[in-house]
Amino acid sequence: MGPEGVGGRQLERRRALAEPVGVYRRMVEIRFVEQQIQVLYEQGHVRGSTHLCIGQEAVSVGVARAARVSDGVTCTYRGHGMALALGVSVEEVLGEVAGRTTGCAGGLGGSMHLSGEAVGLLPTFAIVGAGLPVAAGVALAAQVKGTGAAAVAVFGDGSANIGAFHETLNLAAIWKLPVVFVCENNLYGEYSRINLTTPLEDLAERAAAYRIPGTVVDGQDVDAVSSAVSAALGRARAGEGPSLLEMKTYRYSGHSRSDPATYRPAGELEQWQERDPIDLYAGQLATSGVAGRQELDVVRQEVQQAVANACELVLASPEPPVEEMFRHVLATRALVAREAR
Repeated sequence: MGPEGVGGRQLERRRALAEPVGVYRRMVEIRFVEQQIQVLYEQGHVRGSTHLCIGQEAVSVGVARAARVSDGVTCTYRGHGMALALGVSVEEVLGEVAGRTTGCAGGLGGSMHLSGEAVGLLPTFAIVGAGLPVAAGVALAAQVKGTGAAAVAVFGDGSANIGAFHETLNLAAIWKLPVVFVCENNLYGEYSRINLTTPLEDLAERAAAYRIPGTVVDGQDVDAVSSAVSAALGRARAGEGPSLLEMKTYRYSGHSRSDPATYRPAGELEQWQERDPIDLYAGQLATSGVAGRQELDVVRQEVQQAVANACELVLASPEPPVEEMFRHVLATRALVAREAR
């Protein structure tokens, strides 16, 4: 499938979020894909590291529901869920993680470098907080060109303690850039709990230092996330400047790869699982009469089978040849040859 076909497919997936059952389907899809990635890693199909977002699905889908495809979204190495939510397909995500040509970057980027140009996903960042200033640049470009687009920077709580966070919020506030800063506060910066690294409970309070709105949001409630992001994007597009949204959420897995997360207090994981974002939304759909439990069970079965089928296709696809690493390198063939000698 050519680039136009891929973009069209991603846009169609994005439009599915307009329906409540489509929202549920996408959150379930993210959960199953992340579980499948862990299996692929254990089977030796994944080189390098992987960072799963199991438990944080509502943030990714909530952001995708609120943003336009013309908006630029930056996020972290824990970006599989955001890529899927925005419209990148299961096969494209699994293909990239497994280093196959079916990946969204041709298998050259791997788990930490996903992208989806057609749906506004900028290449995800392996460096903590690196997406913040890039999102500000995207917002500045939209402001100067007058396109009406905005930017969304998604980052973890650990990023709120680095210089790029403060520098970017300060600049964005001064220039009233159309950007929304979305902090996924899952309580842990790698292996350190937030109370050991940060002297305040609500990171949204830091917005006051830059005289921009700071809001704490229930990151387990997809409706609350999309509502908060929509309101902040509305402010941004109206020329009122940036906002800081702190999504209170939790990652069920460890930081990366084989991390068993033994540093967590006893019972903490189980407490958060009682407010699982997928279960919460399923309950809302059932209570409101939008979709019954039986219908939602069928959706889960369909998604699980679709993920399994995509995984088979990915593992049957080839790895990119070695020379592919030079395809997007801006250097002359003579320079490459000279360096190789």
